[in-house]
Amino acid sequence: MKALLPIGLVAGLALAAACTQPSEPQGALLFAENCTSCHGLSARGDGPLAQDYGIDVPDLTLIAARNGGTFPMTRVMSTIDGFTRVQHGDVVMPEFGAILADGPVVSYDAGDGVLTPTPAPLVALAEYLESLQRTE
Repeated sequence: MKALLPIGLVAGLALAAACTQPSEPQGALLFAENCTSCHGLSARGDGPLAQDYGIDVPDLTLIAARNGGTFPMTRVMSTIDGFTRVQHGDVVMPEFGAILADGPVVSYDAGDGVLTPTPAPLVALAEYLESLQRTE
């Protein structure tokens, strides 16, 4: 006779496994949906709209390299959210804060020990960008 696990235990284990999955797949999906038109699939600033606007879109794989080798997570999230406005000639990067505000909220520590409620999709997208960093 097989021993059966209680349904609550099985559900709990499944939930625990889901909570420990990295956010990179969500970040990659958000990047594909919201960023590739300007930054390109490679994130190197070669998207089709960048060419249409005739502007130099930043290479997002070199954010850390442009920042002394450290990925500025809080500044990146602020730029994505729209708190920090990025302008390229006459073109301004859109604000994505409202789009990324849907969904769960996580506690984010910007390095000062203060946990700030932050949209999980925003953190996921920034973590994905961090995973793309190269040294040049």
